[in-house]
Amino acid sequence: MIPSFPPHSTGQRIGLFGGSFNPPHEGHRHVALMALRRLALDRLWLLVTPGNPLKNHDGLPSLEDRLARTQAIMTNRRIDVTGLEAALGSDMTVDTVAALAARLPSIRFVWIMGGDNLASFHHWHRWRRIADLVPMAVIDRPGATHRALHSPAAQALLRFRIPESAAPTLAERSPPAWVYLHGRRSALSSTALRGREPGRGGRVN
Repeated sequence: MIPSFPPHSTGQRIGLFGGSFNPPHEGHRHVALMALRRLALDRLWLLVTPGNPLKNHDGLPSLEDRLARTQAIMTNRRIDVTGLEAALGSDMTVDTVAALAARLPSIRFVWIMGGDNLASFHHWHRWRRIADLVPMAVIDRPGATHRALHSPAAQALLRFRIPESAAPTLAERSPPAWVYLHGRRSALSSTALRGREPGRGGRVN
């Protein structure tokens, strides 16, 4: 399949925010808007994945369903909701980032993830290669700050961390480079929300 890329222009700063979005929620929207603002991005591509290799796919809704539900809450005109990874034939972040860097070399991409993802980043396939390919912005999550900043990946990449005050320059920096952004945090999680859906049982306190 030949991928169709969202709108972009030469030299733009574009954030890449990937996930299963099962289901999408206000916390995802908060992260996307915070990244746009704090990183001085021109656009943000929200990558709805075919399936996270680190998660159980049982009961995972179709990509089309998740794209539609995610689009419904991402109303900012600078946010593009896309199933680009399926078109690229990629289910690994390193392959996605490498493909985008190769096909769109004039774009300044930034990878965006939550603090909980940084805490487990050392388990990602070729995580050091990801850090070498693209600058990264980590958005703080409730309960994740200590685990994230003391994680194996954070410690290994410590010398490449930039201060929050320099966040607007991240997209212009050569990787590896990363920033940890504090601010208002959303306690919402897709895992908890799935427990509230009919037929799944459970509840969110």
